[in-house]
Amino acid sequence: MFVAACVMAPAMARAQDPPNDSVRATRPTPPQGPPAQDVAIEGGGSFGHFRIFAGGEDAKMYIGGVEYDRNSWGRFLGARSDYVAELLPIMRLNESADTDIWGDRLGPGRKILYGAGFSPIGFRLVWGRHAVRPFFSAKAGLDVWDHKFISDQGSYIQFTLHEAAGVLVKLTDQYDLRMDIGDFHQSNGFMTDVNPGLDVASYSAGLVYHLGSGRRRVR
Repeated sequence: MFVAACVMAPAMARAQDPPNDSVRATRPTPPQGPPAQDVAIEGGGSFGHFRIFAGGEDAKMYIGGVEYDRNSWGRFLGARSDYVAELLPIMRLNESADTDIWGDRLGPGRKILYGAGFSPIGFRLVWGRHAVRPFFSAKAGLDVWDHKFISDQGSYIQFTLHEAAGVLVKLTDQYDLRMDIGDFHQSNGFMTDVNPGLDVASYSAGLVYHLGSGRRRVR
């Protein structure tokens, strides 16, 4: 019996050893949830203009559309870093009817332009996890108008860059209110002989819906 105990003891000890690292490494990791995604129904307008990168003046713009945000890049500068795309099927511009080639007003008349825009390139940074969260966004794309933009020597197509800063206000676990102000730049990149362009001080507000289970990761 003593000899049998000596033979069986090492085998019993090995059976009681904790699993080694190679065994633990084969355990599957729990699946990650989908990235946070938002859709916003938005509207806005302008309350002034700048003459920094464009020569146009005395124009008022109004927009309505949809913005999509997806947490594609994790975190950056302490903020949630999102990809952004925007579709603006409603664009209205109230501009001077009589201008020079650069968009400077020459007379008192007004005219209305209608257009649509699409910005497939953009990002958004959202800071914090509280009920009120500041954010910064930038979007680039193009607009198409039913008349030549700002000047009769201009073009129907304008390249756009829209930067904005604002806040997201929590309404429920599923909805936020978004408010921001910024700069909306439009110019044709010298597709024609002149590039009048326009920079307006913009404002917008929107109702944000958190898509699917990703809304649990927005907070």
